[in-house]
Amino acid sequence: MNSAIEMTDVAWRAGGSFEVKDLSLRVPTGSIYGFLGPNGSGKTTTIRMSMGMLKPDRGTIRVLGRDVPRDMPKVLARVGYVPERPHVYPALTVREQVRFHASFFRLWDAGWADELSERLGLDPERRISRMSKGETGKLLMLLALSQRPDLLVLDEPTDGLDPVVRRDVLTALLDYVSETNATVFISSHLVHELERICDWVGVMDDGRLVVELPMQAFKNGIKRIKVADAPAVPEEPPFTILSRERLNGAGSETWIVRGWQDPMRHYFDGAGIGLRDVVDLDLEEGFVELLRSSRPTPPYRS
Repeated sequence: MNSAIEMTDVAWRAGGSFEVKDLSLRVPTGSIYGFLGPNGSGKTTTIRMSMGMLKPDRGTIRVLGRDVPRDMPKVLARVGYVPERPHVYPALTVREQVRFHASFFRLWDAGWADELSERLGLDPERRISRMSKGETGKLLMLLALSQRPDLLVLDEPTDGLDPVVRRDVLTALLDYVSETNATVFISSHLVHELERICDWVGVMDDGRLVVELPMQAFKNGIKRIKVADAPAVPEEPPFTILSRERLNGAGSETWIVRGWQDPMRHYFDGAGIGLRDVVDLDLEEGFVELLRSSRPTPPYRS
């Protein structure tokens, strides 16, 4: 499997307050990869390292087959980047900002930029200092897409935007991906938004990559199951038990499990455990349960 972004054993420390620890990450070429994690988990730090803005203390980073930060000029020529904070000049108009940005990119598509400006309802003569957050968000996406990039790296691109603007921005993004098969690496705290558009997901917490796998495997593999006659220590379950909570009644419990497959129902018969129910979790519920289980808190509550 080819990777548009590949990090291997990457570490980075900010003084004594925060560190990224032994991060290995793969963003498959042609995928839309959702990068999830709570605030302060290391998502933006990871993105900045991939863009050559921060140099790791150790480890290797390759983007579009090239070494980072050594080959950044060649990498950036093929990457559309929307940072967490806007990188536009308030004194310029939309038209002036577009022309300025275009001067740095050999593959800039002026016709596509004009089309996007019209589709997104941007006034070319409007000064950026007078634009709303939603309008600025649309402009940032226009600048990234008009480069005709092979890879889009988007750090919270719809944060703070109203639902209508989010829809417009994501529609423009998905239309471009459908046309070009570009890779997208998108960080967001809007879990349901990523659930609709992503085919891969990675979860960061406290500077660590907790999990990385296809979206469907993530959604289908994390379940809430209700059991009866549960032993204190289940014997070699074929799944990972993330948490256990005792219910009313002897041995009645709710388990959150990872790696579930339907044939695993047969395990309970052999283990003498009663399986009462298997409940699907949406992406947000699975995300929350995964974070809870990865933190140093007792997983079993009586």
